[in-house]
Amino acid sequence: MPVRGEAMAKLARFLKNIDEKRLPIHITPVTKQMFKDIASAIGGLKGLVFSQIVNPIFSNLILKLLGKKGEIYQPLLRNTVSATILRGGDAINVIPNEISVKTDGRLLPGFGPENLLSELVDLIGDEVKLEVIRFDRGPLAPDMELFDILADILRDADSEAIPVPLLLSSATDAQSFSKLGIQTYGFLPMKFPADFNFSAKIHGADERIPVEALDFGANAIYRLMSRYKG
Repeated sequence: MPVRGEAMAKLARFLKNIDEKRLPIHITPVTKQMFKDIASAIGGLKGLVFSQIVNPIFSNLILKLLGKKGEIYQPLLRNTVSATILRGGDAINVIPNEISVKTDGRLLPGFGPENLLSELVDLIGDEVKLEVIRFDRGPLAPDMELFDILADILRDADSEAIPVPLLLSSATDAQSFSKLGIQTYGFLPMKFPADFNFSAKIHGADERIPVEALDFGANAIYRLMSRYKG
Protein backbone atom coordinates (compact mmCIF):
# COMPACT_ATOMS: atom_id res chain seq x y z
CA MET A 1 0.00 0.00 0.00
CA PRO A 2 2.03 3.01 -1.25
CA VAL A 3 1.96 6.14 0.90
CA ARG A 4 2.72 9.37 -1.03
CA GLY A 5 3.34 13.02 -0.12
CA GLU A 6 4.18 13.52 3.54
CA ALA A 7 5.10 9.89 3.66
CA MET A 8 6.50 9.59 7.17
CA ALA A 9 3.63 11.49 8.83
CA LYS A 10 1.04 9.48 6.93
CA LEU A 11 2.87 6.26 7.81
CA ALA A 12 2.79 7.17 11.49
CA ARG A 13 -0.94 7.91 11.36
CA PHE A 14 -1.65 4.70 9.49
CA LEU A 15 0.30 2.51 11.92
CA LYS A 16 -1.26 4.27 14.92
CA ASN A 17 -4.77 3.76 13.55
CA ILE A 18 -4.46 0.04 12.83
CA ASP A 19 -2.77 -0.50 16.20
CA GLU A 20 -5.21 1.41 18.39
CA LYS A 21 -8.53 1.14 16.55
CA ARG A 22 -10.65 -1.95 16.00
CA LEU A 23 -12.48 -3.09 12.90
CA PRO A 24 -16.24 -3.80 13.21
CA ILE A 25 -17.64 -6.77 15.13
CA HIS A 26 -18.99 -9.68 13.07
CA ILE A 27 -20.79 -12.69 14.55
CA THR A 28 -20.23 -15.72 12.29
CA PRO A 29 -22.08 -19.04 12.73
CA VAL A 30 -18.92 -20.84 13.90
CA THR A 31 -18.09 -18.36 16.66
CA LYS A 32 -21.73 -18.06 17.68
CA GLN A 33 -21.91 -21.80 18.32
CA MET A 34 -18.51 -21.77 20.04
CA PHE A 35 -19.43 -19.02 22.50
CA LYS A 36 -22.89 -20.51 23.07
CA ASP A 37 -21.31 -23.81 24.16
CA ILE A 38 -18.75 -22.05 26.37
CA ALA A 39 -21.45 -19.94 28.04
CA SER A 40 -23.53 -23.05 28.66
CA ALA A 41 -20.55 -24.79 30.27
CA ILE A 42 -19.86 -21.78 32.52
CA GLY A 43 -23.50 -21.59 33.59
CA GLY A 44 -25.14 -19.25 36.06
CA LEU A 45 -24.86 -15.48 35.97
CA LYS A 46 -21.30 -15.59 34.59
CA GLY A 47 -22.44 -17.78 31.72
CA LEU A 48 -25.36 -15.46 31.00
CA VAL A 49 -23.06 -12.42 30.90
CA PHE A 50 -20.48 -14.23 28.76
CA SER A 51 -23.17 -15.28 26.28
CA GLN A 52 -23.65 -11.60 25.41
CA ILE A 53 -20.29 -11.63 23.64
CA VAL A 54 -22.18 -12.69 20.51
CA ASN A 55 -24.51 -9.70 20.82
CA PRO A 56 -22.76 -7.01 18.73
CA ILE A 57 -24.16 -4.34 21.06
CA PHE A 58 -22.25 -5.80 24.02
CA SER A 59 -19.34 -7.64 22.36
CA ASN A 60 -16.73 -4.93 22.98
CA LEU A 61 -17.91 -4.45 26.57
CA ILE A 62 -17.61 -8.18 27.35
CA LEU A 63 -14.15 -8.31 25.72
CA LYS A 64 -13.09 -5.36 27.86
CA LEU A 65 -14.43 -7.01 31.04
CA LEU A 66 -12.48 -10.17 30.19
CA GLY A 67 -9.24 -8.19 30.06
CA LYS A 68 -6.18 -10.27 29.13
CA LYS A 69 -8.32 -13.41 28.93
CA GLY A 70 -10.42 -11.77 26.23
CA GLU A 71 -7.50 -11.07 23.89
CA ILE A 72 -7.69 -14.56 22.39
CA TYR A 73 -11.30 -13.86 21.34
CA GLN A 74 -10.65 -10.53 19.60
CA PRO A 75 -9.66 -12.00 16.17
CA LEU A 76 -12.63 -14.40 16.30
CA LEU A 77 -15.11 -11.53 16.26
CA ARG A 78 -13.60 -9.13 13.71
CA ASN A 79 -11.33 -9.01 10.70
CA THR A 80 -7.79 -8.02 11.67
CA VAL A 81 -4.78 -6.44 9.98
CA SER A 82 -1.15 -6.13 11.11
CA ALA A 83 1.74 -4.24 9.51
CA THR A 84 4.62 -6.63 8.83
CA ILE A 85 6.98 -5.13 6.21
CA LEU A 86 7.97 -1.45 5.75
CA ARG A 87 10.06 -0.11 2.86
CA GLY A 88 11.09 3.52 2.35
CA GLY A 89 14.15 5.70 1.71
CA ASP A 90 17.66 4.67 0.64
CA ALA A 91 19.70 7.35 2.39
CA ILE A 92 19.66 8.81 5.90
CA ASN A 93 19.79 12.41 4.64
CA VAL A 94 16.99 12.04 2.07
CA ILE A 95 13.31 12.12 3.06
CA PRO A 96 11.41 9.54 0.99
CA ASN A 97 8.30 10.68 -0.86
CA GLU A 98 6.92 7.17 -0.98
CA ILE A 99 6.78 4.35 1.57
CA SER A 100 5.22 0.94 1.10
CA VAL A 101 3.68 -1.02 3.94
CA LYS A 102 2.79 -4.67 3.58
CA THR A 103 0.15 -5.92 5.97
CA ASP A 104 -1.15 -9.32 6.95
CA GLY A 105 -4.95 -9.35 6.98
CA ARG A 106 -6.92 -12.18 8.57
CA LEU A 107 -10.54 -12.58 7.46
CA LEU A 108 -13.43 -14.24 9.22
CA PRO A 109 -15.18 -17.12 7.40
CA GLY A 110 -17.39 -15.84 4.60
CA PHE A 111 -15.53 -12.54 4.18
CA GLY A 112 -13.39 -11.47 1.22
CA PRO A 113 -10.67 -8.87 0.62
CA GLU A 114 -13.23 -6.33 -0.56
CA ASN A 115 -14.79 -6.41 2.93
CA LEU A 116 -11.44 -5.75 4.60
CA LEU A 117 -10.57 -2.92 2.19
CA SER A 118 -13.92 -1.25 2.86
CA GLU A 119 -13.45 -1.51 6.63
CA LEU A 120 -9.91 -0.13 6.40
CA VAL A 121 -11.07 2.87 4.38
CA ASP A 122 -13.68 3.59 7.05
CA LEU A 123 -10.92 3.29 9.68
CA ILE A 124 -8.06 5.24 8.10
CA GLY A 125 -9.70 7.35 5.39
CA ASP A 126 -8.30 7.80 1.90
CA GLU A 127 -4.78 8.93 2.83
CA VAL A 128 -3.26 5.68 1.58
CA LYS A 129 -3.73 3.60 -1.53
CA LEU A 130 -4.79 0.05 -0.68
CA GLU A 131 -4.00 -2.90 -2.93
CA VAL A 132 -4.57 -6.63 -2.49
CA ILE A 133 -1.36 -8.52 -3.32
CA ARG A 134 -2.52 -12.01 -2.44
CA PHE A 135 -5.69 -13.65 -1.18
CA ASP A 136 -6.15 -17.31 -0.26
CA ARG A 137 -9.81 -18.19 0.14
CA GLY A 138 -10.73 -20.78 2.74
CA PRO A 139 -13.84 -22.98 2.91
CA LEU A 140 -17.09 -21.04 3.29
CA ALA A 141 -18.50 -23.44 5.89
CA PRO A 142 -16.93 -26.30 7.89
CA ASP A 143 -18.07 -29.91 7.66
CA MET A 144 -18.75 -30.92 11.28
CA GLU A 145 -19.65 -34.56 10.52
CA LEU A 146 -16.77 -35.93 12.61
CA PHE A 147 -17.28 -33.61 15.58
CA ASP A 148 -19.51 -35.96 17.59
CA ILE A 149 -16.93 -38.78 17.40
CA LEU A 150 -14.13 -36.43 18.46
CA ALA A 151 -16.27 -35.13 21.34
CA ASP A 152 -17.03 -38.66 22.55
CA ILE A 153 -13.33 -39.55 22.54
CA LEU A 154 -12.52 -36.52 24.67
CA ARG A 155 -15.28 -37.30 27.15
CA ASP A 156 -14.05 -40.90 27.42
CA ALA A 157 -10.50 -39.68 28.05
CA ASP A 158 -11.55 -37.00 30.55
CA SER A 159 -14.93 -37.15 32.27
CA GLU A 160 -14.79 -33.38 32.91
CA ALA A 161 -14.08 -32.46 29.28
CA ILE A 162 -16.53 -30.12 27.54
CA PRO A 163 -15.87 -30.29 23.77
CA VAL A 164 -16.63 -27.10 21.82
CA PRO A 165 -15.96 -26.15 18.19
CA LEU A 166 -13.21 -23.57 17.85
CA LEU A 167 -12.41 -21.01 15.19
CA LEU A 168 -8.61 -20.80 15.08
CA SER A 169 -7.21 -17.29 14.68
CA SER A 170 -4.11 -18.40 12.78
CA ALA A 171 -3.43 -20.03 9.43
CA THR A 172 -2.67 -23.74 9.05
CA ASP A 173 -2.07 -26.23 6.25
CA ALA A 174 -5.80 -27.00 6.40
CA GLN A 175 -6.30 -24.11 4.02
CA SER A 176 -4.44 -26.00 1.27
CA PHE A 177 -6.30 -29.24 1.91
CA SER A 178 -9.65 -27.43 1.73
CA LYS A 179 -8.94 -26.57 -1.91
CA LEU A 180 -8.99 -30.32 -2.57
CA GLY A 181 -12.31 -30.73 -0.79
CA ILE A 182 -10.70 -32.21 2.33
CA GLN A 183 -12.09 -31.15 5.70
CA THR A 184 -9.36 -30.84 8.33
CA TYR A 185 -10.09 -31.14 12.05
CA GLY A 186 -7.68 -29.51 14.46
CA PHE A 187 -7.81 -32.47 16.82
CA LEU A 188 -4.70 -32.46 19.00
CA PRO A 189 -6.03 -32.94 22.53
CA MET A 190 -3.71 -32.18 25.43
CA LYS A 191 -4.46 -32.10 29.14
CA PHE A 192 -2.46 -29.42 30.94
CA PRO A 193 -2.03 -28.54 34.61
CA ALA A 194 -4.32 -25.70 35.70
CA ASP A 195 -1.41 -23.23 35.95
CA PHE A 196 0.13 -24.08 32.54
CA ASN A 197 0.00 -21.09 30.15
CA PHE A 198 -0.20 -22.90 26.81
CA SER A 199 -0.69 -19.84 24.59
CA ALA A 200 2.47 -18.22 26.01
CA LYS A 201 4.53 -21.23 24.87
CA ILE A 202 3.46 -21.15 21.22
CA HIS A 203 6.47 -20.17 19.06
CA GLY A 204 8.24 -19.01 22.22
CA ALA A 205 11.85 -19.55 23.27
CA ASP A 206 10.67 -22.29 25.62
CA GLU A 207 8.10 -23.96 23.35
CA ARG A 208 7.29 -27.18 25.14
CA ILE A 209 4.49 -29.21 26.71
CA PRO A 210 4.48 -31.71 29.59
CA VAL A 211 5.09 -35.34 28.63
CA GLU A 212 1.76 -36.28 30.22
CA ALA A 213 -0.05 -33.93 27.84
CA LEU A 214 1.64 -35.60 24.87
CA ASP A 215 0.65 -39.06 26.14
CA PHE A 216 -2.95 -37.88 26.58
CA GLY A 217 -3.10 -36.63 23.00
CA ALA A 218 -1.44 -39.70 21.49
CA ASN A 219 -3.91 -42.00 23.25
CA ALA A 220 -6.89 -39.91 22.08
CA ILE A 221 -5.69 -39.98 18.45
CA TYR A 222 -5.15 -43.74 18.70
CA ARG A 223 -8.77 -44.14 19.85
CA LEU A 224 -9.89 -42.01 16.91
CA MET A 225 -7.98 -44.13 14.40
CA SER A 226 -9.49 -47.27 15.98
CA ARG A 227 -13.06 -45.97 15.77
CA TYR A 228 -13.06 -44.06 12.48
CA LYS A 229 -14.42 -46.16 9.62
CA GLY A 230 -14.09 -43.57 6.87
